[in-house]
Amino acid sequence: MVCGKRLEENFRKLAAIGAQADGGITRLAFSDADWEAREFIIELMKQAGLVVRVDGFGNLIGRREGTDNAAPVVMLGSHIDSVPNGGNFDGVLGVLAAIEVVQCLQAAGTQTYHPIEVVVFMAEESSRFGMATMGSKAFCGELLPAQLEQLMDKQGMTLIEAMRQRGLDPEQVAAARYTGAIKAFFELHIEQGTVLENAGEQIGIITGIAAPTRFKVVVNGQADHSGATPMNMRQDALTAAAEIILLVEKLAGQEAHNGTVGTVGMITAEPGVMNVIPGRVELGIDIRGIIATSKQQVIQELTAGVGEIKKRRGVTITSSTLTDEKPVEISREIVEFLQGIAKDGQYASRLMPSSAGHDAMHLAGIAPAGMLFIPCKDGISHNPAEWANIRDITAGTQVLFMAVSKLAAKEGQKP
Repeated sequence: MVCGKRLEENFRKLAAIGAQADGGITRLAFSDADWEAREFIIELMKQAGLVVRVDGFGNLIGRREGTDNAAPVVMLGSHIDSVPNGGNFDGVLGVLAAIEVVQCLQAAGTQTYHPIEVVVFMAEESSRFGMATMGSKAFCGELLPAQLEQLMDKQGMTLIEAMRQRGLDPEQVAAARYTGAIKAFFELHIEQGTVLENAGEQIGIITGIAAPTRFKVVVNGQADHSGATPMNMRQDALTAAAEIILLVEKLAGQEAHNGTVGTVGMITAEPGVMNVIPGRVELGIDIRGIIATSKQQVIQELTAGVGEIKKRRGVTITSSTLTDEKPVEISREIVEFLQGIAKDGQYASRLMPSSAGHDAMHLAGIAPAGMLFIPCKDGISHNPAEWANIRDITAGTQVLFMAVSKLAAKEGQKP
C-alpha cells in the first residue's frame, strides 16, 4: 500500500530546495536549485532500488528490471523544475508518486514481468528559455539541435551554455531519443483547475491534452519626446502592442466555447521612461486549445489583425514562433483501463480534458500514454498558494500503483 506519511515527508524535503521567503519555490531549469533537487530525487530513486542513468539532455531515468528485461517498459514520471515563485506540487507530484509506486513494489518484494522506468523530464516549464516540455521533446526526438543555440534566458545565457555548465554535451541531444519499446506511460498531476474540487471527486482521467502555440512579437515604432511630439505624428510601439493584447483576448474569447484560450504573459517596453514614447515593445503570446481547428482559427485571425494594426499605425511588427504543439487525444483503451482501475479502488472519478500542456502529450506520440489528475485547492497553480491534500495525493498515487502493478505484472496484459 502507498505510504502517505512517506510521500508527505518527501514533499516537505523537496519544498525546501529553491524555497523563497514568501513560501514560493523557484527551481528554474538547469539552475543550482534544480540540480540540488535532482540529487535529492536520485537518492530517492536509489532507495527505491532503481538504477539511475542520465540521457543526452539530462533527463533522469530510474529503471527496475522485470523478469523479462527485453519486454516493453511500463513508464511513469513528470518534472521537478518550477516557474519563478511557484508551488511544490506541479510536476513534483508525478515524480514523487512514481518513485512511491516503485518503493511499494520493492517493499512488498513484488517482481513484475515488465521492467518499470521512472523518468524525470528536464525543463518542462518555459519560464527560463521560453520553450516548454523540452526534456520530453528531446526524449521523443522532437528537440532540434539548432534550437539549443537560439533559446536564451533573460541573463543572456543560451541553452547550450546552460547544458555545458551542468556537464552535459549538447552534441548528444539527438542521443536522448528513447529507442526502447514502451508498453505504456502514465503521468499523475494536480488539476490546476477547480473541476474535481467542486465535484468532490478525487481522480480525473484525462481524455485529451491541450497544446500551446507561442509567439514572440516585436513592435518597432519611433521613440520620441512625450511632450514635443504631436499625437498625429507618433509611431507609438506600446499603443500598437496594446491593440495586439486586446485582440488576443477578443479572438480567444470568441473560441472560448471550444476550450481555446489566449494570453499575453510577457511585455517589455523600451526605453521604459515616462517622458519618452516607447519605440520598441516585445510581447510573449500564448494561444492554446484542445481542438486544433479552433486554436488555428485564433492564430489565423490574429495574424491578419496584426497586419492591419501594423499598416494603420505605421509601425513594423515581426513575429517568430517559439513553439507550435498539437493537441493530443488519449486513446480510448487507456482511458477505459484507468476508469476500471479507479472503479476497482472505489475512487470517485470523472473523464475530463487537460487544458494545460504536459510531458505526456509528447510521450503519446511514441507510446500509449495516460494522465491522472487529483484536486488542487482553489485551482491555484504556478503560485506559492498551490496546494494538494495528502489524502488526494495518496489516492492518486494508489491508483497509479494499481495501474502499474496490473500492467507490468505479466506478459500480454493490456490496458
